[in-house]
Amino acid sequence: MNALFPRISFPRAAALLALVAASTGAAGFAQAQTLGRAAGSENGVTLYGGYRAGGNFTETTTEQDVRVGSFASIALAVDFALEPGKQVQLFYSRQKTDLSSGAFLVATNSIPLTIEYYHIGGTAFFEAMSNGPYVVGGIGATVFRPDGPGLTSEVKPSMNLGFGYMLPLGHNLGARFEARGYATLIDSTGGLFCANNSCLVSIKGTALYQAEALIGLTGRF
Repeated sequence: MNALFPRISFPRAAALLALVAASTGAAGFAQAQTLGRAAGSENGVTLYGGYRAGGNFTETTTEQDVRVGSFASIALAVDFALEPGKQVQLFYSRQKTDLSSGAFLVATNSIPLTIEYYHIGGTAFFEAMSNGPYVVGGIGATVFRPDGPGLTSEVKPSMNLGFGYMLPLGHNLGARFEARGYATLIDSTGGLFCANNSCLVSIKGTALYQAEALIGLTGRF
């Protein structure tokens, strides 16, 4: 039985993402310097707390849902000035959740799972920089980390799109309120979380969709 996710080692994937992120961030910073930090452009670091709603797959044999639990999440965004009103963004979000289904063995009705998003994208404000509504988005990878003997981390491509509102809190601080949607491409039918040529459950699905509500505190510089 083919695994749902291709076997990509996490260290290699993380190193690749870090390299791309570093080069993109450096490009954004270099352009900001070239622009001379024009009025209406700035850098920022945002720490978020949030809540992420889970998605679901379908078990191929029983047609029962395999559900991703809805739990709290944390996220970090680093924004580099690009031009007035726009920024390049490096984004990370993490959620500790679980998979549950009646299709699992009675002794294993849920599987602890951590889902992480590593994305590169951007932010564009509709009005003044760091004040009012904005749109945000990015592309990158989703890392699935199941907690079980012999189960390895898996990586799949993903994207996010969201809308937010920023409320200035003085010269160097701001509060962000965001809603983001995530799509992780699966486009496969096969075993989910396999180890030693044995898979815990057989599923079918083309994508995992999640939605996240976030509140963040931004340091502006």
